[in-house]
Amino acid sequence: MRHHWKAFFARHEPHCGSVQIGLKSGAGGMLGMGLVGGAAAFTSLPLLIAPFGASAVLLFGHPSSPLAQPANVIGGYALSVTVGIVFTLLFPGAWWAAALGVGLAILAMLLLRVSHPPAGAVPVLMAASPIDPFELSGIVIAGAVCLVAVASLYHRLPPRHHDYPRRAG
Repeated sequence: MRHHWKAFFARHEPHCGSVQIGLKSGAGGMLGMGLVGGAAAFTSLPLLIAPFGASAVLLFGHPSSPLAQPANVIGGYALSVTVGIVFTLLFPGAWWAAALGVGLAILAMLLLRVSHPPAGAVPVLMAASPIDPFELSGIVIAGAVCLVAVASLYHRLPPRHHDYPRRAG
């Protein structure tokens, strides 16, 4: 029985390398979310949505992960937005539509190889939000593009520890 519980507490994530890398990753997350928050304040659009915080962890903390690559971030959000709009329009206010939307978004992301876990929250966000789903979709895509752009530039700053985006090959 002890071995079973041990699996819950084992850390499978590789060590970040150094405090310097960790600090740069944290600073990148603050910068990325700060710019999205600044854009939200400037435009009065609700750009600060919870899934972007999770995306920042991937983009700045794990930029080598396939889940953090631009095609996955933008593609994952685009698919989830599409699914979210369909389910929100077909079944407005239905809690179960959010659950179906998450499942279909996961399926679509896996089939198209653009998985981005934070994007899975978008159908729930759309079902629960009073914001028009088409307006919210624009907000989600704009925020995703902004975060990817910031990450692309940020990872070019010294000290360079990661190539972002990863080279195709």
